[in-house]
Amino acid sequence: MPAPDAPLALIGYTSAAARALRDLGVVAVSVPHDDLGAVMDACRTLPFSGALVHPSVEGAALSVTQADVAAQRAGRVDSVAFAGGVHGTFALADALSDVVEDSGYATRGASALLLGQSASDLALALPLTRLGFTDIGVVAETTPEAEGAARHLPAGVRAYPVSRRDPSVAALADRADLIVLTRGALPPGLLHPYHTVVDLTGHAAGTAAGSVLDLSRLPAQRLCRQLDHATGHRFRTDDLLPLLPALA
Repeated sequence: MPAPDAPLALIGYTSAAARALRDLGVVAVSVPHDDLGAVMDACRTLPFSGALVHPSVEGAALSVTQADVAAQRAGRVDSVAFAGGVHGTFALADALSDVVEDSGYATRGASALLLGQSASDLALALPLTRLGFTDIGVVAETTPEAEGAARHLPAGVRAYPVSRRDPSVAALADRADLIVLTRGALPPGLLHPYHTVVDLTGHAAGTAAGSVLDLSRLPAQRLCRQLDHATGHRFRTDDLLPLLPALA
C-alpha cells in the first residue's frame, strides 16, 4: 500500500506538468513511456501512489493495467492506482456526468439521443444514462455498434439502437430533449430550438438551432477524478483550473 505522500507518476507528460502539480502540493514525476508494461511495474515497486496517463498513450495503457469497466468500454485508460495492483480507469465519462448534473439540467423523466460512431466513443455518454432518462436513442455508424452500447444502459430505460443511416434517427431526435454528440458530425437538420446539446467534438458549436451545454469545466472535473483515483485525495475543481494549460 503506497504511503499517503507517495509521488504521482506522469506518463507521457512534460516536466511542466510535474511543476504545475507540485505547485498544488502533489509530488509528481515525469516517467518514460516507451515500454508501458515495464513502467507500470516499476512505478508500483518504487512505489508511486498512481499515475496520470497522457491522451497520446491512453489506448496503449489499456492492455497493461487491470482496467475497470469504464476503461474497458472506452478502450482507454487515463489514470492508474497502484494500491494492490495496477488499476486503470477512464475518468472522462464520469466527469462528463458530473458536469451535466452540476449544470442543473433536468434529466429525470427526459429523453436523450446519444450520437457517435462506435460503442467505444458512445461509452463516454453512458454515465449520463444513470441520471433519470426514460427513453434513449443510441446512434452509431452501424447497428451492431449501437446495440453494443445500448446493452449497457440501465434497466428500465427504453433503448432504441440504430445506425446513422436509419431513417428513424430524425424521429428519435424529434422526441429527444438532450442530444449527446460523442464523435462524428451532426446530421443536417437534426437540431431544433428546444434541444440541448452536449458536444464532445466541437462540431455543434455555432449551430443555428438548439443550445449547447457549457463544458468549459469538463477538463478540470476530469482531472479532479483522475487525481482522486491516482492519489486517493479529492481536490476542488476550481483549484485545478490553473493547471490545465501545463497538462494539455
